[in-house]
This record gives sequence, structure tokens and C-alpha cells, in this order.
Amino acid sequence: MPRLFTALEIPRNVALSLSLLRGGLPGARWIDVENYHITLRFIGDVDGRTADEIVDRLDRIDRPEFQLSMTGIGSFGGKKPHSVWAGVTPAPEMFALQAEIERLCQRLGLPPDPRKFTPHVTLARLKGARVDDVVHYLSGRGNFQTAPFTAPRFVLLSSRDSVGGGPYLTEEIFPLREEINSRSREWAGAVPEKSLL
Repeated sequence: MPRLFTALEIPRNVALSLSLLRGGLPGARWIDVENYHITLRFIGDVDGRTADEIVDRLDRIDRPEFQLSMTGIGSFGGKKPHSVWAGVTPAPEMFALQAEIERLCQRLGLPPDPRKFTPHVTLARLKGARVDDVVHYLSGRGNFQTAPFTAPRFVLLSSRDSVGGGPYLTEEIFPLREEINSRSREWAGAVPEKSLL
């Protein structure tokens, strides 16, 4: 059975910006550009019936699309760094979506995610990387930032048993509600005066 998780996709132009951060760190296994994503909730290995229930519940989520941008980079693992990541601006709508997914997973009997939600895109897995090398790598790229982009949907991804980092398969797509800006809303409801004559 594949491992499942929910995620936000990274647009191609943002993924290309992230790809420019690759290289210059001994012991790094760089994630392929097409596998960049922001994990919302790791679900894990589930049976077919549970997977169907998860899809059914995720399909009922009704939340608006929202804007994000990538900002800053860092590493996980402290004195034994195991991965390098790019940060994500903290959009309230993203946290609300993640919390709803977490609640529905728990209602289906899945254990709570033990990790605090820290939105990021994993850039590389590290094996045997020296702390000094990681610090040097991060110090030269700390001001990384991308232009804002819209998250129009979230996805259910699967991965086969591997050491992490893909390849991932999109199992289901869940569109977010398109938000009409206030100016468009005004025009949509307005009737030109001449048409009343």
C-alpha cells in the first residue's frame, strides 16, 4: 500500500527559483525539482477502505485559495543535520486548511501528527553532512525569497517505499474556492444604467 500525504504544489517558476539553491553542500542528496511540495499532513500507510474515506472527507473541504511565497532557508536536525529546507510565509488560510485536514484524519481514527506543522519545501536530505558545511551553505543563501503565488488547490500524494524525496504520484486533486476580488464582485453585481432604459 502506498504512503499517503496531503500537500500544496509548487508552481514551475517557483520550483525553478528553488532549484538554483542546489549544490555547494557536501553530503546532500538534492530533491528532484518535480518533487518539490509543501506537506500539509503525512497520513502514512493505510488500507484501501481508509484511503477511500480520506478522499471522501477531503473532497468536502470548502476553503478559499490563498497566496504564499517562499522565504529563507534552514535545516532540520540541529547538531546532526538531516535535511535542508526553504521556508514558507505563514498564511493564516494555509494553517486553517492544515488544521481541518488534521481534524478529519483524527476523526477517521488516525493518530495525531506528532510533529508541529512547520510549512517548508525540503530541498535536500543530508547524510554525513558536517555542521560547519551546513552553516556555511545556509549563511550564503539566507536572504532567499520568491514572488507571491496562489495556491489554487491541494493534492493527495503517494510515495512508494524509498529513502524519501520521491518519486511522488498525485492520487487526487482538491480545488480550493476561487476568491473574486472586491472590484470584480462590484462589477459582477452592477447593472449598467443604460440597460435599464
